[in-house]
Amino acid sequence: MSATPDEATADPSTSLEEARNHAESGDLDRAAELFRQVLETGDTASRAQAALGLAVVLEGRGDDEGAREADRLAIATGDPEYGARAAYHLALSWQRAGERDQAHDAWRAVVDFGNRAYLPPAYLALAQLADEDGDARQACEWWEQVIATGDEEYAPVAAHDLALRLIDWGEPARAQRVLAGALDLVDRGRDPQAHARLAVSLGIAHLEQAIHAFGSVTPGEDADPEVVPLAIELLARTLPLRGRDDAAQEIWRRGLDDPALGEHVRARLRRTFAVDGEDAWWEDEVEAAVRAGSLPLLTGEVFGALDHMHAVIAARYAKGPDGLPAEAYGVLGEAVQVPADYPWGRALRDSFAERLRQAMGSDVPVLPPNWPDAG
Repeated sequence: MSATPDEATADPSTSLEEARNHAESGDLDRAAELFRQVLETGDTASRAQAALGLAVVLEGRGDDEGAREADRLAIATGDPEYGARAAYHLALSWQRAGERDQAHDAWRAVVDFGNRAYLPPAYLALAQLADEDGDARQACEWWEQVIATGDEEYAPVAAHDLALRLIDWGEPARAQRVLAGALDLVDRGRDPQAHARLAVSLGIAHLEQAIHAFGSVTPGEDADPEVVPLAIELLARTLPLRGRDDAAQEIWRRGLDDPALGEHVRARLRRTFAVDGEDAWWEDEVEAAVRAGSLPLLTGEVFGALDHMHAVIAARYAKGPDGLPAEAYGVLGEAVQVPADYPWGRALRDSFAERLRQAMGSDVPVLPPNWPDAG
C-alpha cells in the first residue's frame, strides 16, 4: 500500500507517535506501515527510531527475520541511542535463537556504540559467551568491564562469576575484594537473593584464603609443637567444608606420621572426644571416623546397635522375672535404665515402647507397670 500525499509529507515525529499508539493498541499491521513510511522519508534520527519500532512490531508478528533486518537498518544509521537499542534488540533475538556467533557480533555492536545504558548487559553477555567457549581469560576481562560500570543490576552478577573463577585459580584475596565491592552495590532489602549469593561467595573466598594460610605452615626440625599441630588441625577440619575430604584425610595422616609432632597432632584430633585418664576401646574408631569425615555414619551405626541391644534386653525384662534369678532380673532393669542419664535416653525408651506396641497389636503404646523410670 503506497503512502498518500498527506502521509508522505507528514511530520516524522507525528507518524512515529501514531505508529507507537497503534502498536500499543495491538494494531501491528498499521504500526508497521507507519514505521515504514518514516523510514522512507525521515531524517537519520527518525529513521533509527522507525527501524527499531518496525523491528519490535515485526517480532511481535512472528517475523523474526524481518525484525532482524529492521534492526540492521537502525544500526546502520549510527544513531547513538536508537542504533544502540537496535543492536541490543538484535543481540537478544539471536541469543534466544541459540545463534551464538550472530549474538556475539550483535553484542560487540552494542559495545561499539558505547551507550552506557546498554554496556553492562553487553559486557556480561560477552563474558558468558567467552566462558562457555573456554576462554576464561577473555571472560574475566569482560566481567571486569561490567564491574567497572558500577551497574547495580549487572555488576554483582559479574562479580560473583569472576570471583568464583579467581577462587578456582587460587586468588581468594582478589576474589574477596571483588565480592566486597559488589556487596556495596546491592540493596539487601530489595534483592536479598543477590546479597546472599555474594555473601556466601565471600565466605568461600575467606575459607580458601584460610586453607592457603594453614597450608603454608609446614613441619620442620624446629617446628613449634603448638603452632604446627594447630595449623594441621585447622587445615584438616576446614578442607571438608570445601568438599576436599580426601585431602583432609591426607593432612591428618601426614601429621600423625610425623615423628616429632605426631602425638601433638593426635591430641588435637582427639580433643573433642577423648576422656582424660581413660583408654576407651572405641576412641580409635572415633578417631578413624573423624579423620575420614565419617563420624555421622559411625554415629548411625552405633545408635542402630544400641537400639537393637536395648530392645533385646527390654523385651526380656518386659516378660517379668519368671525363670530368672532376682539378681539377673535386677541387672536387666538397670540395663534398661542406663540411657536415662543421656539426652537421647527417652527417645531410646520410646523406640522400644513403639516396638512393643506393634508386637502386641495394641493401639495404646503403654509400657508394663513395673517399667523402670527412664528419667
